[in-house]
Amino acid sequence: MIGEFAISLAGHDKGQMYLIVGEEADMVCLVDGKIRKLENPKKKKKKHVQTVKKDIDISLAEKLKNKQKIYDEEIKSAIKIRKNEEVTHV
Repeated sequence: MIGEFAISLAGHDKGQMYLIVGEEADMVCLVDGKIRKLENPKKKKKKHVQTVKKDIDISLAEKLKNKQKIYDEEIKSAIKIRKNEEVTHV
């Protein structure tokens, strides 16, 4: 799941898009680059998020996999591009 986009299905952040940067037993670690930055990812149960058509930002997924440095600006940009793709495909 790491590197996939996900939308929150429950909680005060319902509808918010995130990037999955970590995975534990039944939890995922989510960041958006704005409010939830890499230093403080949001932990959410897997059942409370929905992945977005299994889309993966390949460059970010590779960096996460190889434990390379990622910047919050890269995450914000990737989410913005993904949201724009959804709007143009509707």
